[in-house]
Amino acid sequence: MHIGVIGATGTIGSRVVTEALGRGHRVTAFSRDTSAVEDTREHLDWASVDVFDAAGLAAVLPGLDVLISGFQPGNAARDFADTLQRSIADPTAYASAARSLLKALESHPRTRLIVIGGAGSLESEPGVVLADREELLHAALDGLGLPREYAAAVRGHRDALNVLRTSNRLWTYFSPAEQIAPGERTGRFRTGGDQPVLDADGVSRISAEDAAVALVDEAELPRFVQRRFTVGY
Repeated sequence: MHIGVIGATGTIGSRVVTEALGRGHRVTAFSRDTSAVEDTREHLDWASVDVFDAAGLAAVLPGLDVLISGFQPGNAARDFADTLQRSIADPTAYASAARSLLKALESHPRTRLIVIGGAGSLESEPGVVLADREELLHAALDGLGLPREYAAAVRGHRDALNVLRTSNRLWTYFSPAEQIAPGERTGRFRTGGDQPVLDADGVSRISAEDAAVALVDEAELPRFVQRRFTVGY
């Protein structure tokens, strides 16, 4: 299988690249600027792409079976504070990126798209979306140590999911657990739909490594076409 990864130098994207290569797939890793990339692993190619350039995206789609987009406005793996500020300054970027990706797929309708989004669009209870409830959202951000201003970005991720939901393309939206960070690859986690998966302590958490496992699982065996899914311990 040939998998494309946008945001391939990011926290999740870089681990998706490693996971996919480890399973024997060919990977094209996309980043805004690949001039400083020194990763020369076998079956891995690097290319620059602008997620807001639908024509440019369409040009790189031939040959790809799946495109996984880990787009972020900035690179949180390198400068988390900068990504926070960029996300707060322009929360519409996520929906704009989703529209651009869908536009690119118009000429390649058989290519599957998996978008790595946010946890804020998950339901805190049936029919209640966290991003729509300011008091719940602020409490969640406080618990994660994030500024309340980041609520705008959380709603931006929700808006991107809503853009995808209007499309008949082969899209999948991935909401990671509320707590996600580099850690251990266990390969043991549970999968959910529109509500977070909680551990025995009622916490929604996953390592970036296991999130990558879940994403490549979905690339290999589609279970959530035109749907959202999440994972957690």
